[in-house]
Amino acid sequence: MSALLFVFCFLLAWTKGTWATDHTMPFMEYLDRDHLVCLKWGFDDMEGTIKFQLSVNSTGWVGLGFSPNGGMKGSDIVIGGLGPNGSYFTDRHSTGNFMPLVDEEQSYTLLSLTETDGQTIMTFQRSIEACDDKDFHITAQPIKLIYAYGTTDDIKYHGARRGTKEVNLLNYMPRTSPPNSKYISAKVENITLPPNMTYYHCKVMNFPNLITKHHIFQIEPEIEHFDVVHHMLLYRCPSSVVESYDKPCYMGDVGDTCFGVVASWAVGGGTFELPDDGGEYSNVFYRLEIHYNNPLKKGDITDNSGLRLYYTDQLRQHDVGILTTGILPMWHWTYSIPPKAPQFHSYGTCNTTHFSKLVNPVPDLQVFAVFLHTHLAGRKVRVGHFRDRKQIDFLGLDENYDFDMQQIVSLGGIKTIQPHDDITVECTYNTSARTEVTEMGLSTTDEMCLAFLFYYPAISITTCTSHPNTTLVSNSNVP
Repeated sequence: MSALLFVFCFLLAWTKGTWATDHTMPFMEYLDRDHLVCLKWGFDDMEGTIKFQLSVNSTGWVGLGFSPNGGMKGSDIVIGGLGPNGSYFTDRHSTGNFMPLVDEEQSYTLLSLTETDGQTIMTFQRSIEACDDKDFHITAQPIKLIYAYGTTDDIKYHGARRGTKEVNLLNYMPRTSPPNSKYISAKVENITLPPNMTYYHCKVMNFPNLITKHHIFQIEPEIEHFDVVHHMLLYRCPSSVVESYDKPCYMGDVGDTCFGVVASWAVGGGTFELPDDGGEYSNVFYRLEIHYNNPLKKGDITDNSGLRLYYTDQLRQHDVGILTTGILPMWHWTYSIPPKAPQFHSYGTCNTTHFSKLVNPVPDLQVFAVFLHTHLAGRKVRVGHFRDRKQIDFLGLDENYDFDMQQIVSLGGIKTIQPHDDITVECTYNTSARTEVTEMGLSTTDEMCLAFLFYYPAISITTCTSHPNTTLVSNSNVP
C-alpha cells in the first residue's frame, strides 16, 4: 500500500464567479481569513475599464491597493469612506510604510459609497492600463492586492487591520474542490508554549496509507494564535524514522534526518493551491515544525495550530517539488552580520551540475512559484538564475521585503532551470538600528536567507544550499 503523496498541482478548471449578484461584477474574493473584507470586480472587455466593489465590516475609512510585493512601498492605493460631511475618496500612492500621498492626477472614479448595517461598501472604477506613472498597470499576471481599514473616518495607522492577497484579476480562476476530495490535519494539539521569545515545536506523525496514488490540491493554515505563530514547515521523513513524537526541537533538526519541505506557511500568508514532492512512499512519516515568535514572552498560551491538507484521487498533470536554496541554516559555524550597516549582503549558491550524481537523467525543472524568507533585518531578496556564468533571469525578486507579509508568490509563468545552471540567493540586510552583531540562526532577531522554489517534474533532490566561506575573515573586521 502506498502512503499519501503530496503533490503540488495547478487547478485548470475554469468556473465563472457565481457568488456576486451584480452581473457587471461576476468575480469575488474574500481578502482576509475572517471574511470581513470582500472584493468584487468585473469588466466589459480586456482593454477598457475595470469596476470594483470593496465591502468591509467597518464604518471607518477603507482602502484597497495594488502592490509590487505585498507591502505598501510602491503601491497604487485608493482610500474612501462616508463621514459626517458625506463621502470622501482619493487616488494615492505610497513611497513607504507611512501615509500614502495623494496623486496629482486622480485616475479612479467613485461610483457609490454607502454604509449599511455596520458595513462600508465602496464602488469605483479605473482604466485597466495605467493612466500615469503613479498608477499600477493591471496585467494578466497575478497581482498582490493590499487592503486596510479603520474604525473611524480619521485616516491614520491601521494597526492589524490590514492584509494582502494575490489574485489574477484578468485571468481569474476561483478555487474549486474536486469531487470526492478529503483532507487530513497535520497540527499540534494542546501544547503549552514556554515564556521564550523563540520556540520551535515538532510533531512527527504517520499519515494514513492509501491504496492508490493521490494528490494534494490545496494547503490551508489552521492558526489558533496568529500573534505568535511565525511559520510552519512540513517535512518528509525517511524510513529510518519508525515512531512518532511531539516535543521541542530546532529548525531543520537533523537528529531524525527528516528532509524535503513538502508544505509551508509563514506570517502574512494564506491558503495555497498546488502542493508537493511527487515521490511514492510506503509507511512514511512527516514532521510538522512550527516556529513560535513570542516577543512578550507570554507563558499562558496553549496552541493547536497546523496545516489542513486537501487531497483527491483525481490526479493532476504534474508531480511538483520544492527545492530549498540559499544559505544553509545551521549552527555549527559562525557567521555574523555587523551592526550599524545600512546594507549588508549575504549569498547562497546552488550549482545544479551536482544533481546528476543523484538523478540520471536530470530533467529541465519548470519553476512556477517561489517563497522568499529572511527575518526582521531583511530588506531585499533576489534569486539570480545563471547559465554559462551569465545571469539570464531572476527566479524570485523582492526589492521591498516585508517580514509581516511572507507569501508563496506565483511567477505568472514558467521559468526553466536546465542541467548545469546556477542559482544564487542574495539577501540584503539593514542593521542600522542595531548595536550588536546579528547571527545567522533560529531566533526572529537572528537572520536567515532562504528561497523555496516550487517546480515540476519533481526529482528526489530537495535541498541545494551553501554556507559562506569565513576562513579568510579576520576577527578584527567583525565588531
